[in-house]
Amino acid sequence: MRVGVPKEVKIHEYRVGLVPSSVRELAHNGHEIVVETGAGVGIGVSDADFERAGAKILPDAKSVFDQADMVVKVKEPQPQEIAMLRDGQILFTYLHLAADEAQTRGLMDSGCIAIAYETVTDSRGRLPLLAPMSEVAGRMSIQVGAHHLEKEQGGRGVLLGGVAGVPAADVVVIGGGVAGTNAARMAMGMEARVTVIDRSLDRLMELDTVFGPTLNTIYSTVDAIEHHVTNADLVIGSVLVPGAAAPKLVTEDMIKAMRTGSVVVDIAIDQGGCFETARPTSHSDPTYVTHDVVHYCVTNMPGAVARTSTFALNNATLPFALRLANDGYRQALGNDQHLRAGLNIHQGQCTYKAVASEFGLDYAPPEEALSL
Repeated sequence: MRVGVPKEVKIHEYRVGLVPSSVRELAHNGHEIVVETGAGVGIGVSDADFERAGAKILPDAKSVFDQADMVVKVKEPQPQEIAMLRDGQILFTYLHLAADEAQTRGLMDSGCIAIAYETVTDSRGRLPLLAPMSEVAGRMSIQVGAHHLEKEQGGRGVLLGGVAGVPAADVVVIGGGVAGTNAARMAMGMEARVTVIDRSLDRLMELDTVFGPTLNTIYSTVDAIEHHVTNADLVIGSVLVPGAAAPKLVTEDMIKAMRTGSVVVDIAIDQGGCFETARPTSHSDPTYVTHDVVHYCVTNMPGAVARTSTFALNNATLPFALRLANDGYRQALGNDQHLRAGLNIHQGQCTYKAVASEFGLDYAPPEEALSL
């Protein structure tokens, strides 16, 4: 199979779909890899590095899309990339379709086979291709939250860990999954007072067992969210419903009741966000202020640490990319129900139920679309 890697075109996105070691592994398995020139420059990987690994360098994205049987990316395709997709071509990348009707319909119109990293599952119901970026985003959320609490950034002028004789900041993390756990871990490491809110008692028990009395674990109710959010200095939204739009758990009234200069970081913004006042931002203009609260809602947070993020992502995606290339997508999806869960669009059909429901589209079960 010919595998194509275009340069990412989303604003301030420096990650790349494959690193040279992944290219070498695919080439070792008998596949041809074409890479757009400059695709790896943002993570310090040159065209020569890709060539030494066995890739052929092409001059532009159109050449890559024209030649590739499967396109491997990082972020969702932008309009100009959707226009280059063709019928029967495989697209393997993050999609986050439930927050983007235009992209959903564009992919359906293209006739491509779109497999989303974020909905591939494993035998324990986890999301193995989302996990590495959730880990990065969770850790980054505390880093950026602490920065924007500084007075010069519009924040309250609060040091996350406080100092002797002065209270530490109150950090609330909504959602105790991979991102939320990493956010809590980082915040506790900076000696903040940390509360995690989650609706799973099992998960709260796990967190309590791991972190003990240094972490406050609270069962999620409207009352609990309101109480803890309105008294927080920094709130991290890390709620995830796989493949679906994030629920708006923090209302505008709760935001209004927060202290002036408090900060919210919405990790869930790729899926629409879990704050009613959230709207997507970019690394070039990451924050805005609503009701005197600083909002950080960057849709590709891990792109800020592009090298770390790219290698972490490749560690997770490479086995699946190899399976798709070695077996062909029909056999690979047919043999593996967990990889099949990643199929969101198949040649004009919406094959992910939550996305179809969100936009009122006809839903075709993956098994039906693949004639399994």
